[in-house]
Amino acid sequence: MSKRSEFLAGERPDDIAFFLHEDAVENLDALEDYAETVEDGVVLVLPGENGRNAFQKAAGTDPMELAQAAMGTDGTVESDLTGGVCPVAGDDPDADHTTRFVFAFAEEQNEEVGGLYAEGDVVHAYAVCNCGQRYSQKWVVGER
Repeated sequence: MSKRSEFLAGERPDDIAFFLHEDAVENLDALEDYAETVEDGVVLVLPGENGRNAFQKAAGTDPMELAQAAMGTDGTVESDLTGGVCPVAGDDPDADHTTRFVFAFAEEQNEEVGGLYAEGDVVHAYAVCNCGQRYSQKWVVGER
């Protein structure tokens, strides 16, 4: 089982997962030893702080600032973390709505918080589109 599969199954709650589109990073080959190659880029799964730092260095975006900016806009992030559907794509169909980055972390089940968190571990995913739109989606592990 890959690190990404383990992350998506809720088995790596202390790790960070992120997708980098091949056009969004100058030297994607430099990540080859650390990343899982996917159709349009790479996915990395790294321990918490190392993952946040690696994402910031590769994407040029602070992951917590991204999360804060994206959480106000619901969108669809692919369940395998390799892209998404920009929520403004229908408003501007001529723009490039390719997903540049996805940043994700998991939060363990917390019945005291209630709602989604009472149902199981929750994946929080934040995406950046080529058009500049930032959006997010969260889901209970195993329900997508």
